[in-house]
Amino acid sequence: MIFTSNNMKLNISDALAYLTFDVLDDIPFVRHAFSSRLGGVSTGEFKSMNMSFGRGDSDENVIENYKRLCKAVGIKYETLTASAQDHHTFVRRVTPDERGIGIYRPKDMQSVDGLITNDPEVALVTYYADCTPLLFVDVKNKAIGSAHAGWRGTVGRIGEKVVQKMGEEFGTAPEELVVTVGPAIGKCCYEVDEPVAKQFYALGLECERFVFPKEGGKYMIDLLETNKRILMAAGVPETNITKSDVCTKCNADLVWSHRATGGRRGGMCAILSVV
Repeated sequence: MIFTSNNMKLNISDALAYLTFDVLDDIPFVRHAFSSRLGGVSTGEFKSMNMSFGRGDSDENVIENYKRLCKAVGIKYETLTASAQDHHTFVRRVTPDERGIGIYRPKDMQSVDGLITNDPEVALVTYYADCTPLLFVDVKNKAIGSAHAGWRGTVGRIGEKVVQKMGEEFGTAPEELVVTVGPAIGKCCYEVDEPVAKQFYALGLECERFVFPKEGGKYMIDLLETNKRILMAAGVPETNITKSDVCTKCNADLVWSHRATGGRRGGMCAILSVV
């Protein structure tokens, strides 16, 4: 396995591998990580670092994987709070009362693709396996957000909705946000049919930058650039947005990719916490 990136780091701790963004590593009051496939206890098609419940892996294995990742990253397992993703755009503020939901407590909501908090006793967990992770840090108010942006969430402008929700809850100004986009399936690998492409065209936002027609009614979509354009339209300065250069399908030996595995897979998570 050869890992290359201009803005992300591959971290190894006792055979457990996880990715971090350089720009977020430079912010002293947050910790974050993107899990990989390596260093967990899961077996079979989930081998070895599966972070997704409900795919056929045992809950005991997934919980042990979370504990190992938290230890490596320096985040308390007890603070984890997970999303309940269904490719929509609901954004939830979480407090210590919600700790454990979706991890060691049952989910209490059916639709949560975005989480925000300003409490150091809460760590945000969202899930991926080609979809786009969005991480938000308000450097002035020390508030954070995490969102899952599949293609439906992307065209639903979930990034914009997180910016708005952080403004309502924490007084966050878009220009005070540092946002990272990815790792996710890249424009090199994300092919869609015309009905999906039409929804990206409907966004406007210089769509020629993220929709690329092919022959036979097929299109290549750049999910990362689409989310960047949505964030910029929401007021986040371009210089405050960092796109990953790690394509999940191209790096399927390191991270989980739904398309690379034909759906027989585990899942990754992103964890973000104020410390």
